[in-house]
Amino acid sequence: MLVQMQGITKRFPGVVANDGVTFDLQAGEVHALLGENGAGKSTLMSILTGLYRPDEGRVVIEGRPVRFGAPKDAIAAGIGMVHQHFKLVAPFSVAENVILGQEGGLSLGLRQVEARIASVSAEYGLHVDPAAKVWQLSVGEQQRVEIVKTLYRGAKILILDEPTAVLTPQEAEDLFRTLRRMAERGHGVIIITHKLHEVMAVSDRCTVLRGGKVAGSRKTSETTPEELARLMLGRDIALTRQKSPAQKGEILLHVENLAVRGEKGSLAVSDATLSVQGGEIVGLAGVAGNGQRELAEAIAGLRTAQAGAVRVEGRLAFIPEDRLGMGLVPNLDVTENAILRAYRRAPVAKGFLLNPNAIREVARQLMHQFGVKTAGLDTPVRLLSGGNQQKLLVGRELAENPSVIVAAQPVRGLDVAATEAVHNLLLEARQNGKAILLISEDLDELMNLSDRITVIHEGRIMGVVEARPEETGRIGLLMAGKVEEVLPA
Repeated sequence: MLVQMQGITKRFPGVVANDGVTFDLQAGEVHALLGENGAGKSTLMSILTGLYRPDEGRVVIEGRPVRFGAPKDAIAAGIGMVHQHFKLVAPFSVAENVILGQEGGLSLGLRQVEARIASVSAEYGLHVDPAAKVWQLSVGEQQRVEIVKTLYRGAKILILDEPTAVLTPQEAEDLFRTLRRMAERGHGVIIITHKLHEVMAVSDRCTVLRGGKVAGSRKTSETTPEELARLMLGRDIALTRQKSPAQKGEILLHVENLAVRGEKGSLAVSDATLSVQGGEIVGLAGVAGNGQRELAEAIAGLRTAQAGAVRVEGRLAFIPEDRLGMGLVPNLDVTENAILRAYRRAPVAKGFLLNPNAIREVARQLMHQFGVKTAGLDTPVRLLSGGNQQKLLVGRELAENPSVIVAAQPVRGLDVAATEAVHNLLLEARQNGKAILLISEDLDELMNLSDRITVIHEGRIMGVVEARPEETGRIGLLMAGKVEEVLPA
């Protein structure tokens, strides 16, 4: 047995994050850890990786009780984790982040480190530029850096949090094969994911947490996605969205021959043309770092276009991929974040002054309408769960009654219930005649919600495909830039 976590309890002020949790990992297996946001998964793994110490219980690694004082102790024990919220230093390069904290790391020389990173990246299909600064990378690319960092350090026990969010279907399959090879060679792999089909595809066992306790543990071959969802939520849930046929109206968003520069000065988007009609969802599919962020920010007016034009009929709402870095202000409370788009207008504003009573009422109504759960309106947004942060952000944007919605990675990192809530909000907006551009690296999400899928690769629009399951392979090839294999001459 590689890992045994016995009777783990961890308390924080006002909450018991883990309550007598027992979890084990065998050599040679892939073990999926499931649960809603706030169920205790991240806390449990943070204990295993030395970020937290348990209040009760013990951790045993390969038969030896351990008590990690710091993450470096866990790394020395052969444990590596890619966290949902990245542990990277933005001004440093990829190579510098990879060797950060390693004894004697700098003595290797950056060129040697970069060469090894390139080798690891190529081996696992997780391509990153070793010399690039982390602040220049998209969220998806930063996740790749974390995965590469862990693999670079040769972890025997590998913990992956949402590892396929930045991969094409073909790359995800390659990664799964790699994880299986690692397991066959005696490694232990823990995957934290909300994608139940991934659990069924790659894992040997599943453990489900709910409310800080173990709700159940199953062999993957002896369970179903529906049972796992029921264990996670304590109720049945629809795993696929039923949407009515699109009632398309006029074109409300039109992007024509758009060119946009990235942080490095080169063109991140080249000659991009796409359109979205009222009453439809158009998905934008692509591997992270292929111009999605630059395109979205140009449409939203946050980035200057070098050429081309964007036409929006009516008001535009923008849901950015980085909900805490761009969409919300973490240290401001729920009320203040709720009115960020409305603070100049009545009833929130009274002339040049803010109306406190009206502000709280607007915030209260928004919380109720969009199902945002919080201890109080004065709670700092950073203390909300990821799902409630996202519902607040989406709700605030939809409350503006936009005609066009640009939603970038709207459910990244959310659990099944929060994902269902956000997806339902987008489908309701579609039903109400809104034009929605949905940007996601999760092809299943795009297939589930979209009417059409536009594929982007290296900043160029490769094609537009109907959102049908039989088109998955074609979309994957387009995402990889292999136009000649899928498009007629």
